[in-house]
Amino acid sequence: MKNIAVIGAGTMGNGIAHTFAQSGFKVQLIDISDASLQRGMDTISRNLDRMVAKERISEADKAETLGNISTFTSTEEGVKNADLVVEAATENLDLKLKIFKQLDEVCNKNTILATNTSSISITQIAAVTSRPEKVIGMHFMNPVPIMKLVEIIRGYSTSNEVTSIIMELSKTLGKVPTEVNDYPGFVANRILMPMINESIETLYNGVAGVEEIDTVMKLGMAHPMGPLQLADFIGLDVCLSILNVMYDGFKNPKYAPCPLLVNMVMAGKLGIKSGEGFYDYAESRKAEKVSKQFLK
Repeated sequence: MKNIAVIGAGTMGNGIAHTFAQSGFKVQLIDISDASLQRGMDTISRNLDRMVAKERISEADKAETLGNISTFTSTEEGVKNADLVVEAATENLDLKLKIFKQLDEVCNKNTILATNTSSISITQIAAVTSRPEKVIGMHFMNPVPIMKLVEIIRGYSTSNEVTSIIMELSKTLGKVPTEVNDYPGFVANRILMPMINESIETLYNGVAGVEEIDTVMKLGMAHPMGPLQLADFIGLDVCLSILNVMYDGFKNPKYAPCPLLVNMVMAGKLGIKSGEGFYDYAESRKAEKVSKQFLK
């Protein structure tokens, strides 16, 4: 495997492109507009600058990494000669199904199609293609260049060969791949999202305040970041989307999103990316501090 195409230049997509490019792969980064691609490349450049400043890489390493990435607004052009395509678009089922139908049509028949979904069924995505045995989940953690875990999710039809290839490929990136089966939320979010949701319920019921809840989990449970702060970092809209997928998949009320989370998303309070969530980032600039702390 030498050529990797990444669909989506947002937070996860640019992180995935950065990680592959830094490991020596040729990467085709694809998004719908030049502006989106430029923002993605600017983010990669800034993250590389931080690594240079910390003496983790050299200026030559940075230049080589950036040189390994090409950008495209055409999916058909971007996936030419790709050995692997990693889709990292918005966590929306209809959008992902549309993307995978197109990828199946324009990619080489031997190309492996992976999705970075954090909750949506790999089996359902694979079903819209003519190559379900070559469809797999690669759930990277945010921030991708730093976090070691990659959840490798086997769909119902994913072949042993493809699973083995992706497991080994993840190791070449310096990651720790963990194989899991295709059920709503997989492992990471099946455990994490109920904890975040219960933390929001605890706030909603007036048991304690935001900082108090986070302090208990950080100091009492040795979590590096409190659950409400983490929800802001992930994006409250993303948390809501994942909980809805799990609730629909399991039909179990324990996965039902807290009304406070629903209302905050409807009000546009999405966390760091909107400037306000459980914490106010716009006034205090905590967003920048949180990101720097997390990336240390």
